[in-house]
Amino acid sequence: METTIYLTEFEKAANSLDKKLLTTKKLEIETGVWLESVVLRLQKKTWVNDLYKKPQSGAGIFFSIWVSDKAIKAIKENKILYNIHALKLRELHGYRITSREFADAFRQRFQPIEHLWPNVSVNFGPLTLMEGWVALDTAPVNETVYKLASQFLEIDSMIDELLQSRKLPGAHRHY
Repeated sequence: METTIYLTEFEKAANSLDKKLLTTKKLEIETGVWLESVVLRLQKKTWVNDLYKKPQSGAGIFFSIWVSDKAIKAIKENKILYNIHALKLRELHGYRITSREFADAFRQRFQPIEHLWPNVSVNFGPLTLMEGWVALDTAPVNETVYKLASQFLEIDSMIDELLQSRKLPGAHRHY
């Protein structure tokens, strides 16, 4: 896979997102190449213990869109993949979270809008809250990535609400 081409497209998508909205929502956006994948990642500082860890493998929640040679089947089938990961939530500072319960609560809230997400599934363990794909050839890559990221900007509050209800008394996570 030629990562430069995809990275340029992912960066175009990231640069097209409403910066004022991202700031208001306190969402961090990054693009890069991690684990042989070109990735766009959206998350909040309050959703992770280590925001700048690449790839994100510590406690945290993030939305990602990616293409990868490692996902050989996806590349052969011309797919852009996306998901929301919720990793090691028991270890997330300032919260009392059980991963399975959090995943179930998210999926219950997501169910009424699930049909708006292309080829999405929630039939995973608690680490992947939802995952789906979009055909690479349906639109220019940057437009597909932009659309998926914009859709996430409409549902990030679900995660905030779920975390807020699991916040430990006296825990402060101001950034």
